[in-house]
Amino acid sequence: MSTRSFPTNPNVGVVGATGMVGEMMREILAERDFPVGELRLFASAKSAGKEIEWKGRTIIIEDANTADFAGLDLVFFSAGGSTSRALAPKVVEAGAVVIDNSSAYRSDPDVPLIVSEVNPEASDVLPKGIIANPNCTTMAAMPVLKPLHDAAGLKRMVASTYQAVSGGGVAGVDELDEQIKAGAENGAALSNSGDAVELPAPKKWAVPIGFNVVPLNYVLGEDGYTEEELKMRDESRKILGLPDLPVSGTCVRVPVFTGHALSLNVEFERPISVEQATELLGNADGVVLADVPNPLEATGKDPVFVGRIRPDPTVAHGLVLFVVGDNLRKGAALNAIQVGEVVLKRAAEAALSKAG
Repeated sequence: MSTRSFPTNPNVGVVGATGMVGEMMREILAERDFPVGELRLFASAKSAGKEIEWKGRTIIIEDANTADFAGLDLVFFSAGGSTSRALAPKVVEAGAVVIDNSSAYRSDPDVPLIVSEVNPEASDVLPKGIIANPNCTTMAAMPVLKPLHDAAGLKRMVASTYQAVSGGGVAGVDELDEQIKAGAENGAALSNSGDAVELPAPKKWAVPIGFNVVPLNYVLGEDGYTEEELKMRDESRKILGLPDLPVSGTCVRVPVFTGHALSLNVEFERPISVEQATELLGNADGVVLADVPNPLEATGKDPVFVGRIRPDPTVAHGLVLFVVGDNLRKGAALNAIQVGEVVLKRAAEAALSKAG
């Protein structure tokens, strides 16, 4: 159990509080009535001094690069990897536990990578005082794969993803919006002529995202796989405790604003039927069964949705599933807050056990 203690109402910070995910973190802290003594919000120098209203309080944004983090107990980071690498150790040194939404610490063996429904016990030991939040694509798959793995032993995974542009931040959203508007103006959305679609030049991805799909997500890494695909492989292994799990992924951006989807072909060590899998997933925390899981249904919702569960006849013990989750909510902000709840709960339980 956890060896860390917290006050009943810990002092909480959010670094990157004015970004898309940071704003959602503020909203979810309020929605879930997270126990907060003092809330402090941090952002870049250009946002410092602005006032934010939160649960009847007026909070002044602080410059994250110059702030004194003393007195904080729990700090959520959503400001990018470089910021997390620079500031998270300072926050820990000042006495807080950090829950980081960036990729900065996900592969660090001394930093647990946690999905609240899957491996909450990993929060008990924090060598660096930091907990990492998984990539939003990996996040959607984990609550679905965990109960199936527990029942039948996950042996292999092949994943094809359909990722919303908001996973690329405000720039991704703006690019799709711009291209959709431009396409509508020149009739691209309605054209059946076969003529080339004229859209503004891509900035975020290799080719236009409007009226299109992009099967090259950011930069190439090992063996021709993109960083996004490698993240899904490495993070799945770490969260599930399967360091040698064979994983092959193709991560694709689609012209959807919010909601990541995954088609999963999964092979198991032992037999598992569609009926058994459906029953397990119907009882799984953070999972909802759906006939046709889709991004519109998942947007703004806490759970991930799973459906199209069927046998994979290409392997001995295989299933095919389709999974969808809100990449900004469960994929980032919500899980971070849930992990914070786990940390506080397990610390309180440990304190009671010790006292008893």
